[in-house]
Amino acid sequence: MSTRFDVPEADAFTRPYWQAAAAGRLLLRHCDACGRAHHYPREFCPHCWSEDGRWRPASGRATLYTWSVVHRNDLPPFGDRVPYVAAVVDLAEGPRMMTEVVECAPGALRIGMELEVAFREGTPVFRPRPAAAAPAHPRGPRAPRV
Repeated sequence: MSTRFDVPEADAFTRPYWQAAAAGRLLLRHCDACGRAHHYPREFCPHCWSEDGRWRPASGRATLYTWSVVHRNDLPPFGDRVPYVAAVVDLAEGPRMMTEVVECAPGALRIGMELEVAFREGTPVFRPRPAAAAPAHPRGPRAPRV
């Protein structure tokens, strides 16, 4: 088996994050001192430097901040995925996260696009959120104009 470059090695601190991801749940670190969430997982808050943080479930909602379409990557397993969309998303809880956008043609991507988390082999990726159903008109359906 070749070395994989798409999954970091879990350590004692990040193991809860990766175990949750393997189970289809996204966790974020939240600081009990300043109340802010942060990502990537680390033992101190990057906002106030407190070590008083804990894991909390994230909503899985995000918006697209920026992206790049990768057409060439020779490292396993990326070569089998090209082209793919490397992206930065703004999580609903505040932090920005580097990730991949899946299930979306690159030409359909838009800054601010609503996304939701999905998981590929225990790694969080994001896909477009289904459009919310249009609200019904309060007086019923409108008649077509002629």
